Amino acid sequence: MLAQLRGQIPHSAAKSPFISSDGGRDAKVTSVYWQGVLVSALNPKVAIFFLAFLPQFVVAGAGPVGAQLFLHGSLIIVVAAFIEPPLVMMGAKLGAFLKASPRVGMWMDRGLGGMFIALGARLAASTR
Repeated sequence: MLAQLRGQIPHSAAKSPFISSDGGRDAKVTSVYWQGVLVSALNPKVAIFFLAFLPQFVVAGAGPVGAQLFLHGSLIIVVAAFIEPPLVMMGAKLGAFLKASPRVGMWMDRGLGGMFIALGARLAASTR
């Protein structure tokens, strides 16, 4: 069956499950950025999180509640603007490393699989 699957997958993608088979299509940075903005703006979980998280930081005598919530939300966005880009760049380097060395990815999969098996065995052995 594996041989049949390899016949359907391009040879470069058949070598490693970590290499994308989309033909190397490059997206424009602005397109990716605006797609991220749209996804974030339309994600109701973000609004629910901020509505649940930010009110605990409102001080009764410190001014209008709306202004305090706006300030706290703005500060979170500013801090994220400095923290997230380096994380994205490190993730891109890690992705490139995993694409260049599929053996590392294979061993990561094996380690993760072993961890799941161990957690399942522990759960099965629990008395509760």
